[in-house]
Parts: sequence; structure tokens; C-alpha cells
Amino acid sequence: MKKITALMLSSAMMLSLAACGGSASTETVSSEAASSEAASSEAVSTEEAASADAAAVTTVNAGKLTMSTNAAFPPYEMTTDNGDFEGIDIEVAGAIAKKLGLELQVDDMDFDAALLAAQNGKSDMVMAGVTVTDERLKVMDFSDTYAEGIQSIIVPEGSDIATADDLSGKAIGTQRGTTGYLYCTDDFGEENVIAYDDGLTAVQALNNGQVDAVVIDNAPAQEFVAANPGLKILDTAYAQEDYAIGVAKGNTQLLDAINGALEELQADGTLQAIVDKYITAE
Repeated sequence: MKKITALMLSSAMMLSLAACGGSASTETVSSEAASSEAASSEAVSTEEAASADAAAVTTVNAGKLTMSTNAAFPPYEMTTDNGDFEGIDIEVAGAIAKKLGLELQVDDMDFDAALLAAQNGKSDMVMAGVTVTDERLKVMDFSDTYAEGIQSIIVPEGSDIATADDLSGKAIGTQRGTTGYLYCTDDFGEENVIAYDDGLTAVQALNNGQVDAVVIDNAPAQEFVAANPGLKILDTAYAQEDYAIGVAKGNTQLLDAINGALEELQADGTLQAIVDKYITAE
């Protein structure tokens, strides 16, 4: 089971932003006027550079940053009762769009379709708790990591499944096209894995006894378990992975702009504030 990474739940319950290293140095100038002028010039230069970078970005729809997603993946992306979109990825995408001087447009679709939309240039980017894999790198480019995710295992209370090894020979529910599906088919065989359109449907199948376990990202797993008494998350996780933003292969212009925005959002604390809004570290 080469894909399986055993992790204690104390680690599995935490979602952390990818670290961005960097240092700043200040050179003291003897002339106060010269120092003030240099600082002013540097600020203007930085603003002009940022403005130029944003202006140079070509998007699918002029003036908009179009994000394809699967809005059934709480707390990353979900639909409110009145039909609006919310979640970690939605707010991060909105913050990136603002940095680039663009309006965010969210297109909701199946997970596989969301990946294809970005891959084929139908959307500017895909954000849906997307993990970087070797196969996806062949057809798409990815931003810097902006969060870390955990693949967790949901089972009914009283299940004889206690670890990932116990999934052998069991019926495993996953969301179609996700890394959970890819890992499980690789480790346990396609005949033992049932793919559903979204995580909620997989969990409903678990409640109905149609599958023995569900493998899905830890954050939505917690949401689903909280809403479904009688289910639990195993103490050991299945795998750990990085989340990133996917764009069409070769679109370095947009990718550089996204990475620049992510770096600024990390530095000013915006990314962490968004995560803290939806996920409470316990």
C-alpha cells in the first residue's frame, strides 16, 4: 500500500497553510530626505509593478477571474440556502481576484469537469481542494501550495475497520475523480471502490449500508460526521497531500500572477484568517 501514510488524528485534524519563507533588510541612508524619497519611489515602483502584472493577465472573460469548482466540498466550497457560494477556496479566490483587479466568477460543476474546464481553458483556474499529482502535472500547471489536506476514513460506529489496512476486501466509497478514488483503486483494486458524484452521496451510501467506509478529505469528513450521528472518523488518516490552484498547461502569465497574489495574502495574514473562519484547530 505505497500510497498510505499513517498519521495520528491530532495531526489529521489540523489544516495548515504552506509556509512562505523570506526576509527583509533595510539600508540606512544618512540623508533623511534621500531616505524618504527612496521609500516613496520604492512604494510607487512596487505599485506600478503590481498594476502592470495584473494588467498583463489575459483571462477567459475580460475583467473576470473565472474559477471552476465543485461546490459540494465543505468547508472549501459549498452552496448556501440562497444559492450563493462560500468556503475557504471561494474566499481565497476572491482575495486573489481583488489583488489582480478582477471580479471573481464561480462556475459550479462536477469535480472531473472542473479540472477539465481549467485544463482546456474554459475557466481560468480550478479550486476544489485539488491535490497536485504526477498525472495531473502532465496536463495542467499548479500554483504554489496554499493549504495541506488529509485523506480520512469514515466508518459506522462499531465497524470492524480500525486502520487503513482493514479496508482490504471492503466496499469503499469515494468521490469520483478525487485522489481518494485514485489512491483507493491503486491500493485495494477498482472492484472494491465505488465512485459517487460527491462526498455527500458517498456518505449517504455509507449510512444505507451500501459501502463499508468512505475515504475523503478530513475537513469535509468532519462536516459529514457532525451531520450524521452514528458515523466516526478513524484515529489514523489515510494520506496527506498538498492543495494548489490548477491552470491550463503553459499559462505562466496567469500562474505567476496567482503565485504573487498568494504570497502577498500569506504575508499579510489573509490566508490564515480565511482558514480560521471555517476551521477551528482543536
